[in-house]
This record gives sequence, C-alpha cells and structure tokens, in this order.
Amino acid sequence: MHAESFLTQALVYLAAGVISVPIAKRLGLGSVLGYLIAGAVVGPFVLDLVGEPGDVMKFAEFGVVILLFLIGLEVRPALLWEMRRSIFGLGLLQMLSSAAAVGAIALALGAPLSVATAVGLILAMSSTAIVLSNLEEKGLRQGPVGQVAFGVLLFQDLAVIPLFALLPLLAHGPVAAEAAASAHAGVLGGQPELVRVLATFGAVAVVVVGGRYLTRPIFRFIAAARLREIFTASALLLVVAVAALMELVGLSPALGAFLAGVVLAESEFRRELETDIEPFRGLLLGLFFITVGAGLNFQLIAERPVVIVSLTLGLMVAKFAAMFAMGVALRKNRRDAGTVAVALAQGGEFAFVLLGFVTASRVLTADEAALATAVVALSMALTPLAFLAWERLVLARPGALAEPERLPFDTDEPDAIVAGFGRFGQIATRLLTANDFKVVLLDSSIEQIDTLRRFGWRVHYGDAARLDLLRAAGADKAKILLVAIDDKDKAVELVKAATEYFPNLTIISRAFDRRHAYELIRVGGDEVVRETFESALLFGKKALLRLGLSDRRAARAVSLFREHDLKLFHKLAPVYGEQDQYAMAVRDSRETMEKLLSEEMRRLRKEEAEEADNDRAAAQRAQAG
Repeated sequence: MHAESFLTQALVYLAAGVISVPIAKRLGLGSVLGYLIAGAVVGPFVLDLVGEPGDVMKFAEFGVVILLFLIGLEVRPALLWEMRRSIFGLGLLQMLSSAAAVGAIALALGAPLSVATAVGLILAMSSTAIVLSNLEEKGLRQGPVGQVAFGVLLFQDLAVIPLFALLPLLAHGPVAAEAAASAHAGVLGGQPELVRVLATFGAVAVVVVGGRYLTRPIFRFIAAARLREIFTASALLLVVAVAALMELVGLSPALGAFLAGVVLAESEFRRELETDIEPFRGLLLGLFFITVGAGLNFQLIAERPVVIVSLTLGLMVAKFAAMFAMGVALRKNRRDAGTVAVALAQGGEFAFVLLGFVTASRVLTADEAALATAVVALSMALTPLAFLAWERLVLARPGALAEPERLPFDTDEPDAIVAGFGRFGQIATRLLTANDFKVVLLDSSIEQIDTLRRFGWRVHYGDAARLDLLRAAGADKAKILLVAIDDKDKAVELVKAATEYFPNLTIISRAFDRRHAYELIRVGGDEVVRETFESALLFGKKALLRLGLSDRRAARAVSLFREHDLKLFHKLAPVYGEQDQYAMAVRDSRETMEKLLSEEMRRLRKEEAEEADNDRAAAQRAQAG
C-alpha cells in the first residue's frame, strides 16, 4: 500500500513509534533502536506502508537542527573555549585517522584513489543525533565521555563546510567539479569565490550580532504579551530563520542553529527557549530515526548480504580503532576512550547529503553511492546494539564507571530553585547565596528580570509552574523549592505540580494570607510563610514600645501571639472551607488567645512592678548605708 496522504503517513509513523519504542525500552534496547526498527518495518522494503521516505527525511532532518540549537543553548562561549582541545585537537585527529583507515580499506578493495578519499572523508563523520541520544539515554551526556564525543561531533559539523569545497576537486573532469561547486553554494551558485566567502562571513555575522543585540528586545516585547504559544512560535521562527540563512549561503543549517544557541546561552530567555523547543526536538528526532530505518535497502542487502554486512562491520571496527587510538594517544582514560569510540563508530546523517552531492559531482557512481548509503544506514542501526553490548560487557563491571563529572553549566545540580524573584524572594535568595548554596532563579516578569540583570543577578525568564521548565532548571536534583511568586493561583498550581512530580523537593511557599496558606498546605506544601505576618508582629511591637511598654513585655507579647497563632493555624486546618464551623472556631480561639495574652501581660506587669520596688528599696538602703 502506497500512502499518498500526508495524514496517512503521519498516522503510520506515529503508530510505529508508539508501538515499537516502549517495547524496545522494555527489552533494554533503548529508544533509538526502537525507532530504527519501527522505520525498517513500515518502510518500502518490508511492509511498504509509507512509500519512499525521502520527502519525510528532509522534514525529519530538522530535528537534528533543533538538537544542535538546544546543545548550543547549553554551551556558553567560555565553555566552548575550554573545549577547544576536544574540538580542534581530538576532533581533527579523529577525522583524519578515521578517513585514513576507511580510505585504506577502500583502496585495498580496489577502489581508485579519488573514490577512496571521498568515501574515507564522508564515512569518517558520525551521527550527531544517534550519538547524543544514546549518551543522554545512558546518563553519559554531561560527563567526560559526553564532553569528548560532543567536541568531536562539533568538529565534524564544522568540517562539512570545507568538504563541500574539497570533494568536487575529486570529480572526473573540471566541468563536473565546476557544476558541483556551484550546486552546493545555494543561491550563490556561479558567483565568484570572493562573493561566496564574503556572504558566508556575512551570514555568520548576522547570526552573532542579531542574536546578541536584536533577539533580546524582540523576546522582551513578545514576553510582555504573556502568550505562551506566541513565544513558542517565536522560538521556532528563530531556529528556522537561522537554518534557512545558513542553507542560503551553502553552510550547514545544523551548524548555524548551534551558533545561534551559543549566542543565546547567556540570555535570560535561555530556559524558556529550551523548554519550548524541547518537545519538537524529541518528536522530530524520533521521526528522523524512523526515516533512517525506513531507508534501509533490504533488497540491496539481500542481493549482496556478505558484502554489505562485511563493509558495515569493517567501517565500525575501523572507526572504533581510530578513535580509540587517538583517545589513548591524548591520555584519555582507556574506558572513556573506548566508550567514545563505540558511540562514534557509525556513519552520520550528513553522509546521506554528501553521498548525493558526490554522485551529482561524478566522484562516485550511482551504484557506489547506493552501496555506501546502505552501509551508513546499517551502521546507524547497529550502533545502539554495539553500545548496549559495550555497556553490558565493560561498563556494567563493578567500579567500571566512575561518578560522572558534570559540565560546569550554571544550573547543574542546584541546591535550591527560587520561583519569583521580587521583593520577597530576593531576601531569601541572598541568605542562601551568602552561605554558598547554588540557586536557580526563575521569574515571569520581563521588566523585573531586565532590572535585576543590571545589578548582576542571573534570573531566567519562564513560567515556573511548567513542569518542563522546572525539570530543565534542575528540580529533579535540587533539595528545596522556594515559591515566592505574586500570583496566588499560580503558586498553588506550582506547589501541586512540584509535589506530584518532584517528591525529592522540600517546598517552602510564600502565602498572602491565612486562606492562601491553607490552600498551599492542602496541595502538598511542606511549609508556608505568610508574607505580612512577621512584619505585622514587628510593627505591633514597635507600637507597644512607643506606648511605654518595656522591651521585655513587648517581646513576650509578640512571642506569645506567634506561638498561639501557630497552634491555632494547624488546629483549624482540618475545618478550613467549612465556613460556619471555621468562623466559630476562629472566634473561640481568638477569645482564648486574648484572655491568655491579657493574663500574661498582667503577670509581667506585676513582676516588673515588684522588680522596680525591689530596685528602689535596694537603692535606698545603699544611700542610707
């Protein structure tokens, strides 16, 4: 059945993912392999439920673009500079060593030098989507393994640019090379080299300068409207615009998205952008993996099974050996070097683009490109299995994997999250930071954030009641959540959600009054603080002092009132909401408290009078003596 309807294709893809991924996870195979299996089953070479995946692949590749944008949001420019050795050192060595190893195999199999060089360079690249998804699923994304793998993958993305210029030089004849060079340059095809270079630098400058100086006022304007769907649309518009600009000048859209993310990594909108775009990343990456599985040419594999399987295993072994050797040579831990090597031992998504490109450039024949495409797709499908085997044989040994070292992200494992950084939340935060606790600050008022950032506070924009934003801020690792937002209903919503989904958090909430405090406790708040209660007690104490009471009597009056009110607060909690019963209990308790307070004050007044008489008598005796 050939599905010509977009809705029918969407139905098949979604159903395949929903059915296969949970089963794969239950079997311990991981979600990536589940998506690949789903794609292979519904693809044109098995059940043929979706037709050719080519058009869908172009759409699904946008998932890789979003992935790189989100990674860029996590990588501050300072951190990128710290990773320069992993990117330009190990990344370059991996690219050259893998290209040499794969090229040598191609030469040994009788391929011409030009073909061996092209195949080596193309297959040296790995799949950013599969590698990072695998590492994240295994909890290795933020550790030393993830850092090294990310550095290598980033260099590979950078290498796409010179590869588009280099590979046509291997073509059979200058006409083909010239046509290929023109083809990769987008709308700049046929323009002088100087124009293309200037356009490339100009596009990068637009992304950097625009992201630095234009996006903030635009996002402030949008945030002021307080329409979540418009902010989400704006975030997607930013990613699409940057990707389109990069493609226009012949650069990698994924690389441009990563650059835009890095520029916005220091922005107050970073967390909101991340949580808005995250669902699209997961959905589109899943679709990407399904289309990769659907692209597995089982007919070609069935015709030449020994050749294709042997070439695939040879590719994975060669890339593993090259990466492992480079890792050990640069004094990386052998186990970490092996883990990175297994993760990177496959062809990448850019290989599909480059193989089509070199075929049009007459570097490879159509049959050679089809064979290489099958090898890349099969290697991508086998990577989760290879990583699973490595995990069980090596990483599962006792003490085999040390506690991951976390990358120095500003919200990594915070001690506390403060929701609402106004006049109330600021005081509590300053007490925490003065005692060296790591705090993540969230606020939904762009005007407030703009003011606070001038004073050096790193406040993130976003609605703290959103679970995805709380999770991105580190709620699953933090110890305490301070709820100090101005919206009473939103505060109740936040406490209820945090209690249900983050049981590790101790929640202390700001309450506007007694009614609000009861609502917060009812939905799971551990402690509540009525914002005007303590200040009102201090207010009353100053009045007593001005009316002539001693500091002792005034302090005792405040203490007694506080103790009795706290007992009353907890005593009346069960009947809150039952108006008549609650009102009667409040009236009785108030009369009791006033009676106790009056008796205590009379007792203190009597004690003070007796002490004054004793002091006068002692003074008279001293004078008489």
